Amino acid sequence: MSAATALKAARDAGIELGIDGDDLLLEAVSEPPAATIEALSRHKAEIVELLRFERDGWSAEDWRLYFEERAAIAEFDGGLPRAKAEAQAFECCVVTWLDRNPAPSAPGHCACCGRSESHAPVPFGTPETHTWLHRQCWSEWQKTRRAQAKEALTRMGIRNVSDGGIVADVHPSNDDSETTG
Repeated sequence: MSAATALKAARDAGIELGIDGDDLLLEAVSEPPAATIEALSRHKAEIVELLRFERDGWSAEDWRLYFEERAAIAEFDGGLPRAKAEAQAFECCVVTWLDRNPAPSAPGHCACCGRSESHAPVPFGTPETHTWLHRQCWSEWQKTRRAQAKEALTRMGIRNVSDGGIVADVHPSNDDSETTG
């Protein structure tokens, strides 16, 4: 049983889950099944991490459903083969995770190197949650953020079918119309 499966079993058993630092908090109206408690205990650290990622308002199950929906749309509406549809859906999840999990920096300090405003950082993001970055730091910061997103999604049971670039057919009926994203 995986951490995501243990988490689902707990929720199905009516257990409310929360975190306090590295502690897993449980609340239930009746005694939960012993097997569910054992699974939660065995996967505690992973479950705490999964719940941390829910701070964006989406559970691991929400993310898996979003991934499946994106893959189905790309496959059935877009005419992509399943592997390409899943690769495109994973990329969509990465972008959505980055949007839903901003990484604001201290005002006037680069989020990547930490140097101050005197070194001309520029804001990146929305006015509510912008991140200060130097132009030369953006690429490294973005690479790190994408790695964080991929790790978070993988922990939630969303698999990356493509280690390389995402290839999507713009017009599936025309073999010359593939683009690499």
